[in-house]
Amino acid sequence: MKDATALPRSLLVLGGTSEIALATARRLIARRTRTVWLAGRPSPALDRAAEQLRSLGAQVRTVPFDALDPGSHETVLEKVFAEGALDMVLLAFGVLGDQAHDERDPARAVRVAQTNYTGAVSAGLVAARCLQAQGHGSLVVLSAAAGERARRADFIYGSSKAGLDAFAQGLGDALYGTGVHVMVVRPGFVRTNSTAGRPPGPLATTPGAVATAVELGLRRGSETVWVPGALRPVMTALRHLPRALYRRLPL
Repeated sequence: MKDATALPRSLLVLGGTSEIALATARRLIARRTRTVWLAGRPSPALDRAAEQLRSLGAQVRTVPFDALDPGSHETVLEKVFAEGALDMVLLAFGVLGDQAHDERDPARAVRVAQTNYTGAVSAGLVAARCLQAQGHGSLVVLSAAAGERARRADFIYGSSKAGLDAFAQGLGDALYGTGVHVMVVRPGFVRTNSTAGRPPGPLATTPGAVATAVELGLRRGSETVWVPGALRPVMTALRHLPRALYRRLPL
């Protein structure tokens, strides 16, 4: 059985245009990764991402994937796994939504939940089954510190990430001892194009910093990774703060 915590030679990215995912792929290519699958909705952005990774020396292929079409997930992922064993699946798709608008439009709020949670449940279960069938590999799930405790400013997004986080932790427990390693990554505010114009938090980070943390977590065989690490005690304190006090915070 292969070591599930070694850096991967082959990588499947679910959410192939994610800035965090691409930063992670670049870092892993610089270390050991030689084959990359980028799964996402067909677009010029997906094609550009593939070309960028090819320029780093990796063999890169794209595959159509839609988080909002769970009926297709089994077919798409099994097709990729049929091409050869995969050492790592990075579940990196998600949307922030717009809290002010989404509160007034339940359909928009549901779309956030379906993308971040139900879409991830579907893809995560299929990926886990494929990894377990081959007997090794890592499933890395991009969660968020926002899922640790819902905030007034983004409770729709936060609740979807809370569901994803609990799902991934439970999946990791279910797969313990099978040779499949599940790692949950909880970044705080990440400076990306999708967060441009939003006020960053005091512990804001970058896609590159998240990529570094993912690599370190894989080397250590970590099950949970906070980015930056200082978020762990901060969010632990906030999680246990009495609700009456929590409501007074400018969050």
